[in-house]
This record gives sequence, structure tokens and C-alpha cells, in this order.
Amino acid sequence: MTTPTSRLLGAAAGLTLAVGSAVAGLPAQAAGLPGCTSSDLTASYRHSDDGAGHHFGWIVLRNTSDHACRTGGYGGVSYVGDGDGTQIGAPAVRTDSGHVRSFVVKPGQRLRSPLDEVNAFNFSAKRCRRAHVDGLRVYVPNATTSQFVVHPRTGCRNGKVHLLFQKPYRRP
Repeated sequence: MTTPTSRLLGAAAGLTLAVGSAVAGLPAQAAGLPGCTSSDLTASYRHSDDGAGHHFGWIVLRNTSDHACRTGGYGGVSYVGDGDGTQIGAPAVRTDSGHVRSFVVKPGQRLRSPLDEVNAFNFSAKRCRRAHVDGLRVYVPNATTSQFVVHPRTGCRNGKVHLLFQKPYRRP
């Protein structure tokens, strides 16, 4: 016979296993570390290559604090413009979710997230509604404040046209 107490104990045991498994996946030194915040990591952009209507590069996060912290997965990336930080078009589409990991980032260390930018001129002017982009709005994973990275481009105001594709952060 199942009682409310036995159901509660079973749920608690399941939660303990789930939390234990999540913590076990992190390096031992990461368990007590704080999560990285936007004030711990400084964002930048590094170009790598161009080809077939695409512009390839990385969003780089460098730990500029005086302590180690943990982070991983995806942040947020979008184009901004109009000289005032107005979002231009759709935010980055997150791809390759099977490779999401958590990392300990020591002072001076960096992580990078591959970024594929589709050329706005691949789309008709009517569909795209082209606009000058001042740069990128970058959110550190799990942060609520963003950073601006200068990166002039041409974007699309049409939010249904996806120009940015981001993979999870990883070690360089």
C-alpha cells in the first residue's frame, strides 16, 4: 500500500539521485565554485573564416576576475544597432545541443562559442529589411545583464530571418 509518507520518501530519494548525478558530472573543484556572472567574464568576437554566404568566428569569454567560477552551455547573442542598442532581427539559434558541458574557468582562462553568421544579402531586400548593425549583444550563460561587442555588419530587421547560429561554449 502506498501512503503519502512513502510517496514523499520516494520522491526525496529520486531528487537526491538526480542532484547527486548532476553534481557528479562536474569536476570536484567546481562543486563549491560560484557561477560566472557578466562581471566575471569579458566578451569579445574573433573572426575565423568566410565562405558560401557565411561569416564564421567565435564569441570569446575571458575570466577577467580574480577568482575561478563555473559556466557552460549557451549564452545569448543578437545583433544590435540604431546607435542605441536596439535589437536588429532574431537572436542566435542555438545548435549542437548534444555538446553542452560545464567548465571551471580560472582567472585569465577563456571559453569560446562558434558563431555562424549568414550574410543578409542572401535574402531579398523586401524579405530581409536590411539594417546596419553596430555590434553584438552578448549574454554570459545564465546572466541577466549583457555586454556590447563592436561588430559592424548588415543584419535583417525581419525577426523571421535567422542570420545567427551559435554552438555551446567550449575550451579553445
